[in-house]
Amino acid sequence: MPAPRYRSRSLRRIYKKTPGGRTIVHYEKRKPSKARCAKCGDLLKGVARERPYIMQNMAKTKKRPERPYGGVLCSECMRLLIVEKARKGQND
Repeated sequence: MPAPRYRSRSLRRIYKKTPGGRTIVHYEKRKPSKARCAKCGDLLKGVARERPYIMQNMAKTKKRPERPYGGVLCSECMRLLIVEKARKGQND
């Protein structure tokens, strides 16, 4: 039986095969939920889904798309916002 701290299903079980042929169980925390758009709530593409200790070692360009509002708004909402801002600027 696993140690009490590993019995929770909040930990992911990963079965690893050792060179000796035994299968052992590794426990690790689950990944966080996927990032969502702040405006429409759609899933964001190109945003890493990792634990903070892995994210802090990643390059900034790998964490979110390189565009205005990258990692906050989806591409559709970003386009609409830019068009809206451009139209508002023309009227003034």
